[in-house]
Amino acid sequence: MKILCACLVCFLTLIQFRLWLGEGSVRTLNLVNEELAVQQDFNGKLKERNRLLEVEVVDLKTGTEAIEERARFELGMIGEGETFYLIID
Repeated sequence: MKILCACLVCFLTLIQFRLWLGEGSVRTLNLVNEELAVQQDFNGKLKERNRLLEVEVVDLKTGTEAIEERARFELGMIGEGETFYLIID
């Protein structure tokens, strides 16, 4: 009977060890869940960036206002009938 109890205690100890510290343990699951949360946050930011880029592409394809705005700010161009003033400090 003592041998059976000793074997059961050893078996339960082994099962508990694998549950808490072994491969596929609770600790590993928590680490994977943390990595998953970080990755989902990163993916959400990328989806928002992609949505904004998609809106900008549609705007550039359909309207002239976005093209004019880019020409003004990025290339320093001015429109017809406009006067350019350069203010120096």
